[in-house]
Amino acid sequence: MEVILLERVAKLGQMGEIVKVKDGFARNFLLKRGKALRATAENRTRYDGMKAELEANNIKAKGEAATVAEKIEGRDIVIIRQASESGQLFGSVSVRDIVASLAADGITVSRPQVWLDAPIKAIGQKTITVAVHPEVEATITVTVARSDDEAERIKRGEDISTRQEDRDAAAEAIAAAGEFFDPEAQHDDVAAPEAGETAEEKEEK
Repeated sequence: MEVILLERVAKLGQMGEIVKVKDGFARNFLLKRGKALRATAENRTRYDGMKAELEANNIKAKGEAATVAEKIEGRDIVIIRQASESGQLFGSVSVRDIVASLAADGITVSRPQVWLDAPIKAIGQKTITVAVHPEVEATITVTVARSDDEAERIKRGEDISTRQEDRDAAAEAIAAAGEFFDPEAQHDDVAAPEAGETAEEKEEK
């Protein structure tokens, strides 16, 4: 189906362009949300009549969106979730969760504005784009952790993928190795064989 775009649509086209899209996408998204009109002769004439108003409204909305984008840009939101020792979440973090977290900070965005390819299913950080306007985007970081303390460690760049027990065992092993190879350690209880004396002769003494 050919449609006339009433606003810029990412990866599709600019306002006023006539593009060809799949029927389902046109009906369920573009036409339903008022982002386009069917490219009929009647609608082309209609678009020409509303073009000036659409452009004026777009400029106003773009300016307002820029203000919102400044508040969002670079923001790091933290979402606490339960997860296994390997870092896999018991569930997932979806667009709905991100929208709710932004709302808790006083920032209102709709779910279609948050570009998340797939739900987040593991502990860590993910950079996400928020399209506050068809022509204005902002980038935020979502930190998913099991606790606020772990979130801070993730932000500092620490590797939290290894289990705590494994980290403790590794630390103990390093400490033990350091003690074993301590050059200052004294070994007076073990005397070296005297010159010309074999180990067997020393044992007989």
